[in-house]
Amino acid sequence: MFVDQVKIYVKGGDGGNGMVAFRREKYVPNGGPAGGDGGKGANVIFEVNEGLRTLMDFRYKRHFKAERGEHGMSKGMHGRGAHDMIVKVPPGTVVIDAATKEVIADLVEHGQQAIIAKGGRGGRGNTRFATPQNPAPEIAENGEPGQERDVILELKLLADVGLVGFPSVGKSTLLSVVSSAKPKIAEYHFTTIVPNLGMVETEDGRSFVMADLPGLIEGASEGVGLGHQFLRHIERTRVIVHVIDMAATEGRDPFDDFVTINKELKEYNLRLTERPQIIVANKMDMPDAEEHLEMFKEQLEEDYPIFPISALTRKGLRDLLFAIADKIEQTPEFPLDHEEEDVTGVHRVLYKHEADPDAFTITRDPDGAFVLSGDKLERLFKMTDFSREESVRRFARQLRGFGVDDALRQRGAKDGDIVRLLEFEFEFIE
Repeated sequence: MFVDQVKIYVKGGDGGNGMVAFRREKYVPNGGPAGGDGGKGANVIFEVNEGLRTLMDFRYKRHFKAERGEHGMSKGMHGRGAHDMIVKVPPGTVVIDAATKEVIADLVEHGQQAIIAKGGRGGRGNTRFATPQNPAPEIAENGEPGQERDVILELKLLADVGLVGFPSVGKSTLLSVVSSAKPKIAEYHFTTIVPNLGMVETEDGRSFVMADLPGLIEGASEGVGLGHQFLRHIERTRVIVHVIDMAATEGRDPFDDFVTINKELKEYNLRLTERPQIIVANKMDMPDAEEHLEMFKEQLEEDYPIFPISALTRKGLRDLLFAIADKIEQTPEFPLDHEEEDVTGVHRVLYKHEADPDAFTITRDPDGAFVLSGDKLERLFKMTDFSREESVRRFARQLRGFGVDDALRQRGAKDGDIVRLLEFEFEFIE
């Protein structure tokens, strides 16, 4: 079963803890500190592998947690940084933050990478806090927690050509005879439950990917039937091939079919109308098809190229494939999001949403306690070793430096009031 959308959990590795150590077993003020820094936690990186076509693997493994960095050691030795976790995804994978619905990355090209969850930096050992006044401080940081988030993976096909049309007009049959794809074919609606991909090669050596997109019905753009699930697969195609049952074997009028499908494409996303469209008059081997085609041409106002074919007998396919290949060469790609290259020349994603790490907020609980929240405050809290008095004093100084004390006073905090941060409580002291 094809899975085009799945929700998973990713977490970057925690940074290793810094170490409190001295140059000798006992405290020697002039000996200097010797506690090393912790290593950096690993990032969770998604990388495009063009050999993958579905998100099936993510149905069975939905938690991805990178390794933490090694803790700092004595004699000034730093902990080893963890190796990044590389997760392979198919081309066309869009990564969406499940909480904010913001697009984190749009992965298209083979080898393209995006950091989805950053690893935490290693905590500093006490060697970093030495001063002339305190050459052997009894203080070190815990490692920074790795970034964690729930993300939604959505696969959007990277086909050059999308076959659209009502159910049972012959799209699956057409794909099966012009490529090596083997879609299921039957005489009932919604045979194609998922898009089928096939590589098509013309007689002159040109090739392109064709997608048999699941059948549309009127109201698909409003979510009728399986509308949205199907329509989003069209967004990347460069050329739309509109297949019409010109023999009207289902009792519908071919021109009405054409108008209805184009209306759905336009209402779903106006950008779809920018794609060039080729009309395929299929089932021309059937009775009344020629008469219907003449009537169709008389009603058609736009100047679309029309190719009469019979997918069953393969008549007219050669000219159709040449025309599709020509149109692809003339049509630029339609990217969904902007991308850029970093200074190293590696093609990476332009991230569309980054939270402000410096911001903090103050709210009140029903019992009157003040509640602090914010990414940077919470990271500092987790990196503080509260078993050491010197670390606690340093954390208090950092809060004052961020303006937390002043902000609490402005909100009316008084001596002895309760302040909460995560699951811990403190007393506000003037």
